[in-house]
Amino acid sequence: MKIVGLITEYNPFHNGHLHHIQEAVRVTGADAAIVVMSGDYVQRGVPAIMPKRLRAQMALKCGAAAVFELPVCYATGSAELFAEGAVSLLDRLGIVDSICFGSECDDLTSLSEIADILCQEPEEYKEYLREHLKEGCSFPEARQKALKEYSHSEEYSSLMSDPNNILGIEYLKALKKSNSSLQPYTIRREGAHYHDTDLHSDHYSSASAIRSLLAYSGSALSTDRTGGTFENPPLSGILSELEGQVPPTCLELLKDYHRVSYPIYQNDFSLLLKYKLLNKHPAGLLRYMDVSEELANRICAQLNNFFNYRQFCELIKTRDITQTRVNRALLHIMLGLKKEDVELYMNGGYHYYARLLGFRKDRERLLPRIAKESALPLLTRLADSSQLPPVGQKMLRNDILASNLYMSVVTDRYKTAFENEYKQPLLKV
Repeated sequence: MKIVGLITEYNPFHNGHLHHIQEAVRVTGADAAIVVMSGDYVQRGVPAIMPKRLRAQMALKCGAAAVFELPVCYATGSAELFAEGAVSLLDRLGIVDSICFGSECDDLTSLSEIADILCQEPEEYKEYLREHLKEGCSFPEARQKALKEYSHSEEYSSLMSDPNNILGIEYLKALKKSNSSLQPYTIRREGAHYHDTDLHSDHYSSASAIRSLLAYSGSALSTDRTGGTFENPPLSGILSELEGQVPPTCLELLKDYHRVSYPIYQNDFSLLLKYKLLNKHPAGLLRYMDVSEELANRICAQLNNFFNYRQFCELIKTRDITQTRVNRALLHIMLGLKKEDVELYMNGGYHYYARLLGFRKDRERLLPRIAKESALPLLTRLADSSQLPPVGQKMLRNDILASNLYMSVVTDRYKTAFENEYKQPLLKV
């Protein structure tokens, strides 16, 4: 039985994701697709618009055989760390044969050639990179320029300007660095650009556009949007606009859980973040992932100007520290994700368990096979986590705290009953 692995966020699930699942199975000849998905926080350093189990349920209803959670330290890491963590998890499940990712170019050869350069880091390339960093360029900008100068290729530089290409290159790097036997495939991203904020006429809109529309469906929008006044349109109008943009089963879930568990915004975590920052000084902040000395000093210097989470992120970004880097750094401080802990996890093999969020009942026979062939314990209940090694229990505590904080925000915002992560059921669709 052939299995293809997908690395996802589904924030939220839409037609492009359904296309990805279907095409991945087709081009790889797989019998089923297994998904590794970010939990309640995503790689750009913000909370997901809706809880992980709701997003996992959408994926399962749309054909994913099983959904595993990517630990929060990798899910919210740099593109490189995100890719390494996800590829490692798929590899160590023991039954995955291939990995299929979307890209803007659909050119596996060129993406692989770029990945080779970035893996090997020839001295000439590193010198170009150092020069551009000294000029004050952000790391992504400096890397793109260095790659262009080293390769003498406009095409390579152009490919590095598209977000799905960049992630695809990181997946290929991770496969090469780990000598993985997983066979890579890529399919072309359909429809709208990753950052487009308007719905697309061909029914392949970006997650950004769908999130932008759903943002109008919540209350107290002044916490997330600035400038101008508007009336909240009824949910029925928003769902009507989304017809044809998301699969029908997802549309039903969006209706059922609206203002029960979503939408959730970055600014809903403002007081949690400020509490953590008030207890820190620059030297203490350096312990957290993605926090540099310059960024730590800026955070402390500007703390009196903190009004909300999103505003503070924009306040402390600079030309050479990107908005996404700031988002991730502040999120890591709030969640208590420390550099030394992540180094410990990585040095020990990245993963210590495979946490299953849910599965399709018609694919249930995969679970015994994973339990038998995986290099990792299959974790379907948190009550079984006592058998994990101490470092694995430490990683899992990070995940549990992150999810409990998220659900606490959901509870506060929508006055729904709080469900501790230990009481959350395994999804069966």
